Amino acid sequence: MIDLKDVCPKILVIGDLMIDHFLWGSCERISPEAPVQIINIENESTSLGGAGNVINNLNSLGAKVDFISVIGDCNTSNELLKLLSDINIGIQYLIIQNKRITSKKTRIIASQQQVIRYDKESNDEININSQNQLLETFTKIVNDYDTILLSDYGKGVLTHNICQSLISIANKNNKKILVDPKGLNYSKYKGAYLLTPNKKEAGEATNEIINDKKSLKKALQKLKNQCNLAVSIITLSEEGIAIFDNELRTHPTAAREVFDVTGAGDTVIAALGFALSSNKNIDEAVKFANLASGVVVGKIGSATTTLDEIIEYESNLRLRTSDKNIKNLQEILTTVSELKKNNKKIVFTNGCFDILHIGHIKYLEAAKSHGDILIVGLNSDQSIEIIKGANRPINPANDRANIIAALKSVDYLVVFDEETPLNLIRSIKPDVLVKGGDYENKKVIGEEIVNKLVIIPFIEGKSTTKIIERIKSK
Repeated sequence: MIDLKDVCPKILVIGDLMIDHFLWGSCERISPEAPVQIINIENESTSLGGAGNVINNLNSLGAKVDFISVIGDCNTSNELLKLLSDINIGIQYLIIQNKRITSKKTRIIASQQQVIRYDKESNDEININSQNQLLETFTKIVNDYDTILLSDYGKGVLTHNICQSLISIANKNNKKILVDPKGLNYSKYKGAYLLTPNKKEAGEATNEIINDKKSLKKALQKLKNQCNLAVSIITLSEEGIAIFDNELRTHPTAAREVFDVTGAGDTVIAALGFALSSNKNIDEAVKFANLASGVVVGKIGSATTTLDEIIEYESNLRLRTSDKNIKNLQEILTTVSELKKNNKKIVFTNGCFDILHIGHIKYLEAAKSHGDILIVGLNSDQSIEIIKGANRPINPANDRANIIAALKSVDYLVVFDEETPLNLIRSIKPDVLVKGGDYENKKVIGEEIVNKLVIIPFIEGKSTTKIIERIKSK
């Protein structure tokens, strides 16, 4: 269990402050003036974004957090100051640069889906005077903090010179400095304790195509050596977080359902900084970051989490039972809608799965390999009786559903009453439809609905019918 209660590490954040602005509404018609949606705005919200979201995450976790940043003398800056004041964050190290425009990102959300985003900002490098002020301030206060986090959004605060100077000063004072990087040139971060790129960013920075364990390890080693890091980390979205210091290991994600990844990277670096500042080792810190991001991606918008939420979340994960994966039709359609928004490739298969055997397990594992999410349609007792006769099923639907849903390869299960799963396939609209080898060269129900049909051969001699025959012959 999480053992971070009653700690209050002091953490300094340096980076690009911005505002995340959300316009929430609904769409019921298309404009007669152009082929675009008309969004009826029903609500409006603003929150700290960029390095501000890292600050917000640390504050929610219970850290004592300060920051150094450079903003403009504009109306957005006034909004930003109000948001910082609302969470009682001091602005004593904030630098104002004339004629600079503070970043504001506006997102229009309709029916919980982002429709468009527009930005207003300056992204040129801060001037020499601002750079000098920033470094002078950091030199004076560096020893007041347990850990330093650099949140680089490429908006001009963390220049090459600033990053190298900050890292040099931190290292001289034996302070860990963690970086959420931006861009392709990671030389500006050389000497940091760790970086937190995602798989795409790490691949671009190292010129590696990361598609297996070997290429992942190679990219991690490159990052570690080229940037002279103490620890090399790559975040892998739903696969978790990979670490390399002297050896490669991957900690799986703790996310159950993903609704929005906005700000997930901010949560990861904040959680890592919080845990490392509280004397946790890197593996413990990564596990904590996985839990924190698991909570956050289940929320809409740039979100934060608290220690209590993380503790409850971890507890629920431990208590999770197979029936959590069993959905009715409405539940699975809601889940599928969210999965598709996050570009998950959905695989569907169906069957009776009356007496579970090795053939079923290998078949379902093979089915899962063709996408991100495997949904199983399970024939109800009524459906099986129609197909196989009055003596079947052997096991009732509830038993069969819980056994299949407990398999690692199965993400969700839905019981259906019809003789065929056609209506279920029409409703879900999966990307891939998987069927067993007995459908080779045959018409498959629902194949016209999906992008791809896959036929998986059965394991010879492994079937429920043969098991029943052997039992009867004893």
